[in-house]
Amino acid sequence: MTVKRRITADEHLLDLRHREEWKQKAAWRVMKIQAEFVEGFDTLEEADLDDAVAVYGSARTEVDSEEYKLGVELGRRLGEAGYNVITGGGPGAMEAANRGAAEAGVKSIGLGIELPFEQGINPYVDIQLDFHYFFVRKVMFLKYSCGFCALPGGYGTMDELFESLTLVQTQKVGRFPIALIGTEYWGGLVDWLRGRMAADGKINREDVDLLLVTDDLDEAIAHMKPQR
Repeated sequence: MTVKRRITADEHLLDLRHREEWKQKAAWRVMKIQAEFVEGFDTLEEADLDDAVAVYGSARTEVDSEEYKLGVELGRRLGEAGYNVITGGGPGAMEAANRGAAEAGVKSIGLGIELPFEQGINPYVDIQLDFHYFFVRKVMFLKYSCGFCALPGGYGTMDELFESLTLVQTQKVGRFPIALIGTEYWGGLVDWLRGRMAADGKINREDVDLLLVTDDLDEAIAHMKPQR
């Protein structure tokens, strides 16, 4: 059976094929974007999250995999350390981290995103927000998290990783610790950043040190400690 592809709000906003439609409905769409920010801020302020850590990772992580088990353990141990957990609310690694947070009894937040094909919010989320726009969602991650842990992931994880890195490097945000969990998975990327990007002078060598790469969950969680 063929699944019909939906046109998302991001596509209406960004795709040149919808330019004329945008011109006709520009004011309405700007209000929609504003409303999405307001709902996000209101919901997450009322949630009184205190310290929360964002956990990113692949929606394709299989439930019976070691990566999924690692995500559950990470979410649980973050909760036991006093952190609430924020994910993208989807399946795979996101579900695993939300599941661990739920087991630890802390707030388990899912910030979902509209996609052309259904993904849905996982059952371990107790505070749910659904966004039409990726950029609004990313603001919520950064505003309400004190740090970021990345499990193995794909393009979405890389997008969130480098968005955070850019804001830290350019000092648009203060201390925002980032831990990449899985040296085998992330090691090649960090080697390339150091051996190519930094070696060619495209970034400073100390910029690579903005990333902690580890297999030790205790080290990753200790790295999240907020700076008061």
